[in-house]
Amino acid sequence: MTPPPELPQASAPDRWLTRGVAGIGGASLLADLGHEIPTALLPALLTSTLGAPAAALGAIEGISDALAGAAKFAGGALADDPHRRRNVAVGGYTATAVLSAGIGLATNTWQVGLLRAGAWTARGLRVPARNALLADIVPPDSYGRAYGFERAMDNLGAILGPLAAIVLIATVGTRNAILLSVIPGLAAAGAIIYAIRHTPRPTPQPRRPLRIRIRPVLAGPLGTLFAGITAFEVGNCAATLLILRATDLLTAEHGPATATTIALGLYAAYNAAATLTSLAAGHYTDRTGATRVFAVGIAAFGIAYLGLTLNTTAWALLLPWFLLAGIGIGCAETAEHAAVATHAPEDLRGSAFGLLAGIQSLGNLAASGIAGLLWTLLSPTWAFAYLAAWMLIALVALTRTRQARPED
Repeated sequence: MTPPPELPQASAPDRWLTRGVAGIGGASLLADLGHEIPTALLPALLTSTLGAPAAALGAIEGISDALAGAAKFAGGALADDPHRRRNVAVGGYTATAVLSAGIGLATNTWQVGLLRAGAWTARGLRVPARNALLADIVPPDSYGRAYGFERAMDNLGAILGPLAAIVLIATVGTRNAILLSVIPGLAAAGAIIYAIRHTPRPTPQPRRPLRIRIRPVLAGPLGTLFAGITAFEVGNCAATLLILRATDLLTAEHGPATATTIALGLYAAYNAAATLTSLAAGHYTDRTGATRVFAVGIAAFGIAYLGLTLNTTAWALLLPWFLLAGIGIGCAETAEHAAVATHAPEDLRGSAFGLLAGIQSLGNLAASGIAGLLWTLLSPTWAFAYLAAWMLIALVALTRTRQARPED
């Protein structure tokens, strides 16, 4: 019996895992490990060491996240040029490492804010460049596995970073722990240089003017897909709301300290599920198409949000919802990146990834902000019901995408 045409492609799993892909995956792991250390220790540095109020932390993080979102969007224009995207990637990883570690030297709040904002801006600029570089390295039939691997390494870094922070703060203290985060950060820059050296040099071409090109991206097949992506991201809240929900539900029975510890354990399970799912999602994206895997991710999030509308004081009953949310993000992010790499014209690849990153940042901001208001004004049940409704809208929008492009 003659096998389906995609089986020979899947039977060569090492073809896509080149040195370049391994380098980019290593950069994502090391970079996340590096910047998660100062992120985890930032509250303690601001409030305990510098004596700043909690409002200062909120303002610094809010401004930094906004700048990162704007930088991701603008970074798409830089990443359209194959030569320029290499320089942006290396510079972005290096600047993020140095500025984040520099927070350990800050002596007052405004210095922390300035360094954090600069680090997050550099981090945002590098994202479209890194994603476009990954598409340069692998053939289109392996995009799912390549982006799934990169997402898995990023999620693994998010697990290892806070664990490293715990060890470092116990041995060298808060400031020195933040300073030492420069080591994995600069190693990430080295990994991206390694990846670039194992990437074919782009064909020389005249430098094009810098401009963000949205209309040409949306005029192609990505136009309908971005409708589903936007609906999903407007309902994709920050994971901290999931942690807060678990903490609130568990406090009555376990007390604040134990409830917080359990909630962080649930968040670790979320990240572990996201890491493992990203690898599997990449494989199935290459075999079945990005929109099907994306739909699985949306559905997993919808069920998780509905589960979190329920009131329970047992951590075992909360665990499935955290695992489903981790599965959801592993599927969704992998499918989003693979779909953009597949359908974006090569000369617009940077702009397409910049638009995706911008939608992700602004959508997450809207999701978290509105859900937080509903939580405060009504109840957590209303907040998560609102988010679940957006998952339903996203599934409907994705159905229209499937109808327009049945091959996906």
